[in-house]
Amino acid sequence: MSTTDLSTLYRGYIACLNEQNWPTLGTFVHEDVHYNDKRIGLSGYREMLERDFRQIPDLHFNIQLLVAGSHLIASRLNFDCTPQGTFLDLPVNGKKVRFTENVFYQWRDGKIEQVWSVIDKAAVEAQL
Repeated sequence: MSTTDLSTLYRGYIACLNEQNWPTLGTFVHEDVHYNDKRIGLSGYREMLERDFRQIPDLHFNIQLLVAGSHLIASRLNFDCTPQGTFLDLPVNGKKVRFTENVFYQWRDGKIEQVWSVIDKAAVEAQL
């Protein structure tokens, strides 16, 4: 797959998340997806994302940096949101916070098969 095609697919995936269009998530995510080296499958991945949106009603994924290879994507995502209650084991309780996530995706057959994610928890801590 060309890097242009992969970048376009990734942008479609991010749009799917922001629209919370869960029925089309399987268009972008492999049935056997792994998240941080744990197999959670498509249903577990969807449950995780739905939970994220329940806990952070104004969650919006913003691509700050995107690098594409033949089957890998590296992305830096930017967030400016208001988590309810506890977030990353921190008592955010409705305070607006800004943070980034560095995430790597491995694709197979045009779908995300592996996701490795690191969220900048220190940025959130510094704002509390």
